[in-house]
Amino acid sequence: MASRVNICQVNILNNPAEFTSKFNLEITFEVFEYLPKDLEWELVYVGSGTSSEYDQVLDSALVGPVPEGRHKFVFDAPCPNVAKIPTEDIVGVSVLLLRCKYNEQEFINLGWFVSNEYVDEELKENPPAQPLVDKLIRKVEIDDLRVTTHSIKWTEEEAATEFPEANESERVFVEEELMPMNDEEVDDEEEDDDEEEGDANAEVDLAFEEVNERVSNALNSLDGKVVENTEAAGDNDVAMEDDSGEGESIQINNDKNCFIRSIWR
Repeated sequence: MASRVNICQVNILNNPAEFTSKFNLEITFEVFEYLPKDLEWELVYVGSGTSSEYDQVLDSALVGPVPEGRHKFVFDAPCPNVAKIPTEDIVGVSVLLLRCKYNEQEFINLGWFVSNEYVDEELKENPPAQPLVDKLIRKVEIDDLRVTTHSIKWTEEEAATEFPEANESERVFVEEELMPMNDEEVDDEEEDDDEEEGDANAEVDLAFEEVNERVSNALNSLDGKVVENTEAAGDNDVAMEDDSGEGESIQINNDKNCFIRSIWR
């Protein structure tokens, strides 16, 4: 929905100023419809261009409820905390942001470049390794304003009209979305499945026969014979059932067992 607030003008009253001075912003805005909740204004100093973790919220102010019409107020905010700014980013160019929110939703963001420089010529030519903050002059480049706007829900009714997308598991399909399928196609698919299952079983049977044959050949090639007396076999022997499935057992020594299992893998 279209914005119910328009920022008409922002004047920075003390510009340029010393780095340690407060920010004084005179903000003029108009409201097209009565706003029962507060407008939240927030002034942010960008401490570094490489990471948002150095951003500092200098101050915030609540204005509201706001009637329809044009309004003006002065927003004062302290200077940034130098201890929270990387040393290499204190001198040079930074950014100042003015944000406005309604009902915890940001709908506009105004940004200016800020130049922090020495006025002393000697300090300009030979800047100290540790910046002298009290010698810096801060200048907000008011002629280079960047504005970003966002659509938000201004009323509870607007929020209620938006429905979240249903999960795929909860989605209800209408009849037109379903693909038609006749009985002949179903029968053909069942026959294909039966043929594939038969082929798979045949492959399994051939595989088992091949394994059994290889096992028999391996057993016959061993020097040691099958131990028939289980009491004579050592504790390291392993019992296995034969392929007949009748419960008869043979004894295979663990030393040979490694060789037999390598065939099964």
